[in-house]
Amino acid sequence: MSKLSEDDIEKRLLQFPEWEYYEDAIHAEFEFDNFKDCFSAMSRIAFDCEALNHHPEWTNVYNVLTITLTTHSENGVTDKDFKLAEAIEAIVEPEDD
Repeated sequence: MSKLSEDDIEKRLLQFPEWEYYEDAIHAEFEFDNFKDCFSAMSRIAFDCEALNHHPEWTNVYNVLTITLTTHSENGVTDKDFKLAEAIEAIVEPEDD
């Protein structure tokens, strides 16, 4: 898996409006109704992290989840980061059926 160019990252981010690119990583912040909902989302995200063998840098303060994704072995953003971002989006921003 190779590091994506800045142009490729910016193009892919058009599909992820919650995410920003800086410091060789993509970042997002999600706000929930309460701590329980935030922690529940983190627990569900953890299963996708394990399945993809890719783990975020994240923090949780009450109802806010802050996530940073980067592929350390490539010193930047790769396809792996966008796959995990997509999985995270499906959990925290589910589409209405």
